[in-house]
Amino acid sequence: MPIVDSDPVGQRAPWPTLTHKASSAPAKRRILETANTLFYGDGIRSVGVDRLISESGVTKATFYKHYGSKDRLIVEYITGRDLMIREFIETIIANAPTPEHSILALVDMIVTAIEGPGFRGCPFINAASEFTDPRHPVRQVVADHREWYAERVGDVFRAAGHPLPGDAGDEFILARDGAMTGGYAGDSIAATTALQRAVERIIADTHR
Repeated sequence: MPIVDSDPVGQRAPWPTLTHKASSAPAKRRILETANTLFYGDGIRSVGVDRLISESGVTKATFYKHYGSKDRLIVEYITGRDLMIREFIETIIANAPTPEHSILALVDMIVTAIEGPGFRGCPFINAASEFTDPRHPVRQVVADHREWYAERVGDVFRAAGHPLPGDAGDEFILARDGAMTGGYAGDSIAATTALQRAVERIIADTHR
């Protein structure tokens, strides 16, 4: 049976769906959305081009027209994740009444992700584990994302009056990493509870 350009059906990932601007080709958008689901759920290297094509509901010619190779799609996938999370975090921070509320709202975001359906850990840690060369474009996106995240949280702690905001940002990211990993590999309730306790201790330093 020939492949036709129809809407793909995939399991919902515990993150907002990656999308192109409305002007982008619908087929290209479907390929990226399918990659977002499959790469996160099953691992990047384990998902082949044929499966991407099949579950996107596009032809092989359409896939290569828009992406050229799986490697290019992988980089766009992780870059899209980066941009999506940055925008999401900035929205949370902007909508919080105080810096301390921003931190607590970020914790709630992490807890919601961990407790959500289809959670499989941090997509950036997962991607880094599959691409061991730190010079690889995927690792560069991951490194940039983590550096931005720690600095942005540090900015919030600085606004809250923390005496060592940079250290606080690093500690927050470490606690977040542990919760994301433990929440997937072990007891999600224990992981999220430990995250909340750790962040409460970091916040407490602001009031000393």
